[in-house]
Amino acid sequence: MFITLIRTSVLYLFVIFIMRIMGKRQIGELQPTELVVTLLLSEIIAIPMQDNDISLVSTIVPVLVLVGLEILISVISLKSVKIRSLMQGNSIIIIRDGKLDLKKIKELRFTIDDILEALRQKDIFDISKVQYAVVETNGTISVMLKPEYEPVTRGDLSLEIENSGMPCAVIVDGRIIKTDFDSCNMTMEKLKKIIKKDKINVDNTLLMTIDKKGNKTIIGKDLQ
Repeated sequence: MFITLIRTSVLYLFVIFIMRIMGKRQIGELQPTELVVTLLLSEIIAIPMQDNDISLVSTIVPVLVLVGLEILISVISLKSVKIRSLMQGNSIIIIRDGKLDLKKIKELRFTIDDILEALRQKDIFDISKVQYAVVETNGTISVMLKPEYEPVTRGDLSLEIENSGMPCAVIVDGRIIKTDFDSCNMTMEKLKKIIKKDKINVDNTLLMTIDKKGNKTIIGKDLQ
């Protein structure tokens, strides 16, 4: 039992290390080659967790080979459009000016229901409002609305836009977090002054965010 625990822990940490090497896109947007590697990794890693007769070396070597091949293909794909197209495919337009391209849809083996569902997930219930709909290489559908149906922005109305930047979490679960200080022009000295001025109890703060303009959001633990 102890050996199984150790082997599982080692393989678990090894897989995390491998996924970090492969990059964040591997987790969020799987391309065909990445999906294949992920499936193979799950099979290779799962067996030695259950069978102690299989050495860890026999598991780690093929994993490293797979990851090496994936990284190599990624590098080659960056430099060659043909290789990238061959390995990952190309984006395909399936709707133009509100009209479905049935030929492309059949090639992709999509049903009309699949497309309508994807549009509804983007809050689009009328296909005639779509200027373009594109099936990306990872299978997701991107949509561009016709100009008359696009949401109005402050820029369209010529309103003055004040950029406050992205709010940064400076206190999380009673602890001061310095990771994003640079993003919101924050320093420990500034934060201490704000805490003192607003009489903020750090230990009792579940979350505090602040942007470049000093706009704050504070959620206390007692509100949960």
